[in-house]
Amino acid sequence: MPDQYDVVVVGSVNADLVVGVDRRPAPGETVLGSDLATHPGGKGANQAVAAARLGGRVGIVGRIGDDGHGALLRDALAGAGVDLAHLAVTPGPSGVALITVGPDGDNSIIVSPGANARLTPGDVAAAGDMIAAASVVTFQLEVPMPAIEAAARAAASAGARVVLNLSPTAPVPDEVLALCDPLVVNEHEAAWLLGDAGAASPDDMARALLRSGPRSAVITLGPGGAVVADADGTAAVPSPKVEAVDTTGAGDAFTAALCLRLARGDSLPDAARYAARVGAAAVRRPGAQTSYPAPDELPR
Repeated sequence: MPDQYDVVVVGSVNADLVVGVDRRPAPGETVLGSDLATHPGGKGANQAVAAARLGGRVGIVGRIGDDGHGALLRDALAGAGVDLAHLAVTPGPSGVALITVGPDGDNSIIVSPGANARLTPGDVAAAGDMIAAASVVTFQLEVPMPAIEAAARAAASAGARVVLNLSPTAPVPDEVLALCDPLVVNEHEAAWLLGDAGAASPDDMARALLRSGPRSAVITLGPGGAVVADADGTAAVPSPKVEAVDTTGAGDAFTAALCLRLARGDSLPDAARYAARVGAAAVRRPGAQTSYPAPDELPR
């Protein structure tokens, strides 16, 4: 186990089952799709792999099943160089995401949590040494909230920077929001969290997010880049223009790069500028982890 980690991810590990479609079916309708492709995924694993591929020292706290998908997922994480000391195996199925990808590269996703739903505060306590050795600890909401609460408290107590990607949307305790530096959301997630205030501009939404509790906030805008907000104000971050093939996992690539650069000492706007380049690179290839770039593959 390394003496220090740039990023430790506490989160989900899924198998992505992906089908391309010309259009998504209406209720009661059947449409034909492409051949089924199976990729390693899950928001937690995606972020761990993306940060490791960029050169980060990365660990993960999570659970996989004892099925064939679990073996695939473990191998993918190990191949990227992620520390698996606290990736536990649960009897039963691994998490699975059912993904349809349209001709424009946009996707629709249904997640079956599987082993991810068994992640507990006990797992977090067992990984205490790994969390204490991290510069940044990041979470998403595909694992149970008690585990996230325990990890956020442990990270803050150890002096690590806490990053929460509010995806998929779910209520978050005020105590956890207050530790986030930053809270990372897309426009839809920001609107969900803010309610009526979500009808405002991205700048206004970012400022409203700060008032909701986190120490800083980032709103991702897809090809429009991002907006960041902290005590110094708000800043717009552009994204490189690229041809999108598949947007699956691009948000995870952005968050991973953001966490890595924050761990290396970048300011929030500078970290977001780097993350926008990584997110743009990720949409140029199909799949999630299979699309993640090395540093020399980033667009200018």
